[in-house]
Amino acid sequence: MRLSPLRSVPRVDLLIGLAIMALGTLEAFTVATEYGAAQNPELWWVGQALATGVLVWYRRRAPVAVFILMILAQYLWHRQGNEQCPVWQLAALLIVFHTIGAHLPLKHGGAWALAGILIFDSGAVDHRFLPFEEVIYLTVMFGSAYATGLALRGYLLRAHRMSERAARLEIERERRAVEAVAAERSRIARELHDVVAHSVSMMVMQAGALRRRMGTAQEGEHSSETAILSGIEQAGREAVEELRIMLGALRMPQDEALPQPGLDMVPNLISTVGSSGLRVTLETEGEPVHLAPGLDLSAYRIVQEALTNAVKYAGEADVRIRLAYRRDHLELEVADNGGGAGPALSTGNGLIGMRERAELFGGTLDAGPLPEGGFRVRATLPISQGVPMSEATN
Repeated sequence: MRLSPLRSVPRVDLLIGLAIMALGTLEAFTVATEYGAAQNPELWWVGQALATGVLVWYRRRAPVAVFILMILAQYLWHRQGNEQCPVWQLAALLIVFHTIGAHLPLKHGGAWALAGILIFDSGAVDHRFLPFEEVIYLTVMFGSAYATGLALRGYLLRAHRMSERAARLEIERERRAVEAVAAERSRIARELHDVVAHSVSMMVMQAGALRRRMGTAQEGEHSSETAILSGIEQAGREAVEELRIMLGALRMPQDEALPQPGLDMVPNLISTVGSSGLRVTLETEGEPVHLAPGLDLSAYRIVQEALTNAVKYAGEADVRIRLAYRRDHLELEVADNGGGAGPALSTGNGLIGMRERAELFGGTLDAGPLPEGGFRVRATLPISQGVPMSEATN
């Protein structure tokens, strides 16, 4: 259903227009003869008052058109033999001069306001020679109305600039707050790594050294103590590994600390680039295991970045994604046979970002062109002994 045209009219303009209609109607029934009308009431004044009120309603939407129509209405008013201008017409003229100043740039608005003042001062509207004092009166009256509009425009522009500046400052404040939180998280991660991980590693080393010394004794002696030390050593190693993974998640951007995709989403990633002209194949070696969330996310992001780079630079090419699960590490490889110029990787992090993700978990990453053509990204990520996918799903 279409809305009424009046719904788009600002309420203040709607009220001003209705006030002009009411005032014009009142004057038509009460004081028409005082302005040179033949009788009282003068009913055709009501129609002109209604038309003037409608023009005021749309003065903001088309200020120049309303300005011209108001001057033409004044010309027709005087051509009908009326010598004086009633209050409702004078009010409408002052309003449209104000609108020219408030809603047009200084250069264009000033030109239209000056043209309007000259038209009235020259007597072109009522076809008579105006005395000097009336010229001064009209100039001051219409010029003041334009000046008030110009002052309002300047105020609104300053308010708009201040609002934009406040919005920029708010965005900058939020950015700095996020950076401060990230810096604090990174500092906490470094301190935890330096203090806790170092202490636990020393405990593991000492337990391992003591176990090896006791292992040199005669068979059967200290067997229970050796088993205990072996358990302490294994638990310590697992604690260091879990601590490293948790600290890696702590150093991630905050938006990546939430649940994120992992390597199980690589097939979905491949389907999203199917329309790019690439022919992508996925190879999996070994039995997939459940990875720690941070490691799983970083592995997925490396594959995603490398595949995005292939889409951007390789053209219509063959892309091979290889995921190899080894006993103690994971190998990722994304290679294409196109003409990709891979060093300028695509999403901003690029090669540096992928290498940081790999090194965060103690891995390595190398990328470069292949001798036979194309580009390859290969990463190696250490993993602790994980639970096979087949067992986890049972």
